[in-house]
Amino acid sequence: MKPQLLKVTNEPTHSFSVRQDMYPYINNLWHYHPEVELVHIRKGSGTVFIGDHIMRFNVGDVVMVGAHLPHYWRYDDAYFEPDTTLNADAAVIHFAENFWGEHFLNLPENKPIKQLLEKAKRGVHISGSTAETVAGLIKRMIAGEGIHRIISLLDVLSAIAACNKLVFLSSIGFRHDFDDQENERINAIYEYSLAHFRRKIQLSEIADIARISENSFCRYFKSRTRKTYSQFLIEIRVGDACKLLIEDRLNIKQICFECGFNNLVGFHKYFKLITGKSPLSYQREYKKV
Repeated sequence: MKPQLLKVTNEPTHSFSVRQDMYPYINNLWHYHPEVELVHIRKGSGTVFIGDHIMRFNVGDVVMVGAHLPHYWRYDDAYFEPDTTLNADAAVIHFAENFWGEHFLNLPENKPIKQLLEKAKRGVHISGSTAETVAGLIKRMIAGEGIHRIISLLDVLSAIAACNKLVFLSSIGFRHDFDDQENERINAIYEYSLAHFRRKIQLSEIADIARISENSFCRYFKSRTRKTYSQFLIEIRVGDACKLLIEDRLNIKQICFECGFNNLVGFHKYFKLITGKSPLSYQREYKKV
């Protein structure tokens, strides 16, 4: 499966799309679109791939994905179990950069918004008080009609543009002009890795999934993602560990092995390298929120 060009449809009376996604399988594929995407996670958790970046998403997260930047929202497996009581809920906005006309963003008053949309081409994560403000404005936008929807969107973009704590996601050097064969290969690698990261994945095994030799796979994966496959797996495993630490059902040693790490020393090392905190500190800080 390649990153698919997703056609975003607008209602006849609306110039951009605002919707509430209540199902975990909505757009659950590696895709892109010419519209900018803004997502507020109200319920649910999982893993999102944005360009060459991997991160956990949880309740309260606000993420902006720029035009044509491939991404893939994947809710946790528990949301797809037949008898699950878990619910997904995401507010999703799609808008073309020029839906308000070719010259609107060139107005001097709109320079911060124009700069924000340029930053969004790498994907940005919004958190803290700005995310709370944006969540409230999005709620107002969903309920609004007419000109009030556009005013709310401007308020949202203005609030994000004024934030000095935006976190860039995809790297500057990420390539997303892959041909169809490469896109199919990358997607197969991602899907297989997400399904099997809790155990040791042999190089020969993942090379077979990619349908190339072991030596070629190492070079290929790093050239496309700017990281080794081992680094990629570690990021997925640390993200899963974050989820388990928040759930607080297992002790740290159990979490270590549940996520696919072979020993506690390595687990602590890589967890701190990626999150900047020890597993215990991460868990304690979350409980304070």
